[in-house]
Amino acid sequence: MDSEAADPPKILTTRHKCSACFKQYKKKEHLVSHMRASYHSIHQPKCGVCQKHCKTFESLREHLTGPLSKENCSRIFADHCCSLCMKFFDSPASLTEHKEMCQLPAPAPLGTLVTPCTEYEIDISASDNGYYARSPRAVALDCEMVGGESDGSLDLCARVCLIDEDENVIFHTYVRPETPVTNYRYEITGITEQHLRDAMPLEEVSEQLLQILYNGESIGRLRWDGGNARLLVGHDIQHDLQCLKINYPDRLVRYEIQAGVHDPFVDCVSVMRLYKRMRAQNHHVEELGTFTMARNTQNSLPTSLDSWDFEKLESMTPDELFQISKLNYRCWCLDSRPELKEDEELHLGRGEWAPDSNQESQAWPAWPQAPELKSLMTNITWS
Repeated sequence: MDSEAADPPKILTTRHKCSACFKQYKKKEHLVSHMRASYHSIHQPKCGVCQKHCKTFESLREHLTGPLSKENCSRIFADHCCSLCMKFFDSPASLTEHKEMCQLPAPAPLGTLVTPCTEYEIDISASDNGYYARSPRAVALDCEMVGGESDGSLDLCARVCLIDEDENVIFHTYVRPETPVTNYRYEITGITEQHLRDAMPLEEVSEQLLQILYNGESIGRLRWDGGNARLLVGHDIQHDLQCLKINYPDRLVRYEIQAGVHDPFVDCVSVMRLYKRMRAQNHHVEELGTFTMARNTQNSLPTSLDSWDFEKLESMTPDELFQISKLNYRCWCLDSRPELKEDEELHLGRGEWAPDSNQESQAWPAWPQAPELKSLMTNITWS
């Protein structure tokens, strides 16, 4: 008779795996809590190999190329993915063709022209075009700052450049600050006292910029839904607007990132190229799942996980939980996809209430921003 006791049978623990980020939980309630807090959606950066969703592009790059990257994903990434934008391609030929377009040639800087260019036009013809009425053209803004006050620490706008989506300069001028300049920061700006001697006053610059941004739209319509007003992109754009003393609706502003010092035209071009690449992301409608597709035809369904009863959520599969999980920021791909724009704005709250045209634009909440973009700054690497 065998004196050794038989090994007890192993008890298999059920794991509940998130369909988006692949985290696993012992209890279904923990997975539900995770889904409620994660706001997973098809708009998050996703690995082209294993399809794992990441919170930011930085975490996606770590997943693919970092010291703790997944071996299989890292190996396939090296042969089939662009190291700049991290897109996946089925064939080496497609990848090679893409790389030739992904790294763009550097634009020629404007330099330090003394004679400013201040020509511009307002494209009011867009009011007859349904597409542009819902997805307005974008412009990129960049300012160069000189220093004010006794220690030169106060930022004063001394030069402005504005370009369109085709990288054409539509407004450029030097700006005469309202307070004395104590530090021209020449090593950074290239600006001297001569450039500002006959420059346009700040108040006049702000007025002309607003005419371009409004694009022939009334202030009431601008505060309501933007109308034909232009989307505004830039590096640390809120700081530039503050120095220009311009109040522009948050929902029409893109980018809160900081970049290095460049010629203002080069800065405008770089941020416009980066924005257009983010806007061009192809997040397929069908990936939203049956819940979202059904909600487009009947508004009786809940719009997010928070709207569902917890017990009901526990009865769903991980895939079903992901299908009704919604993003908590407004993805910029919606700027060029009017068919999705209304649906996502309803989820974020804009469709649930709206100020009348007499209310101040500050009544609108700021749009939450897209995932961190610092790791995608390589997308504007110059060849």
